[in-house]
Amino acid sequence: MKIDILEDISTVHLNNKVTVDNPIDYKGCMILKETTPARICIGKAGTRLKTLDYLKFRADHSVAMDAVWSYVDENIVDQLGFFKVQTEVSDKEEYITRPDLGRKFSKDVLKDIKENCLKDIDVQIIGGDGLSSPAITSNLKEIYPMIVDGVKAKGYKIGTPIFVKYARVATMDKISEALNAKVTIILIGERPGLATGESMSCYMAYKANSSKPESQRTVISNIHRNGMPPVEVGAQIVQLIEILMKAERSGIDLKL
Repeated sequence: MKIDILEDISTVHLNNKVTVDNPIDYKGCMILKETTPARICIGKAGTRLKTLDYLKFRADHSVAMDAVWSYVDENIVDQLGFFKVQTEVSDKEEYITRPDLGRKFSKDVLKDIKENCLKDIDVQIIGGDGLSSPAITSNLKEIYPMIVDGVKAKGYKIGTPIFVKYARVATMDKISEALNAKVTIILIGERPGLATGESMSCYMAYKANSSKPESQRTVISNIHRNGMPPVEVGAQIVQLIEILMKAERSGIDLKL
């Protein structure tokens, strides 16, 4: 008996497929699809999507959901020598429903940070799971060594790397205050979309603290293998660190 093997829908790439029946300008559709991961030039069967497009949508949606609810592979964090801490969040459900707790540390955690991490440093690097754990698992081991090597080559004093579980961006402010860091950066998982579940952002600030607005941060986003490659962004981050150090400012106050 012949057995048909179905193609794994997660391996299907629709950016090289036009599923519209008899498109007027097939070549034009292909040119458009090569410029964006958005779902364009897809066909319909009556009022609904065609089966392939619908299944691919469901598969990509599942990837996004898994990114939010999964956990970082802490073996990678340990191999890179990160000091591990946790915000006041107790579990994933609370992390999603209480973003305020993801910006705070308990007094004991802040005490541990102060006692175990270098103080009065030029550059403090933080990793945080954020809303996409796969972003850290996939990108941290490539981007972190590049940043460290570049920062050391510039002659800056680098702090103890810290990994924050259940992290929101503003945890960088608390760590900066605790360790008196000049430039603080956090590498954190972005809210996933339907294009990828592995996208990471880098937020940077000069003398970050809780009294400053969100606009104090300089941001690089869309860091992943099909976006901005981690190794290339690592070099860009080092360059920005030097700019922040010289200008003694960041965010909207920094005129690049």
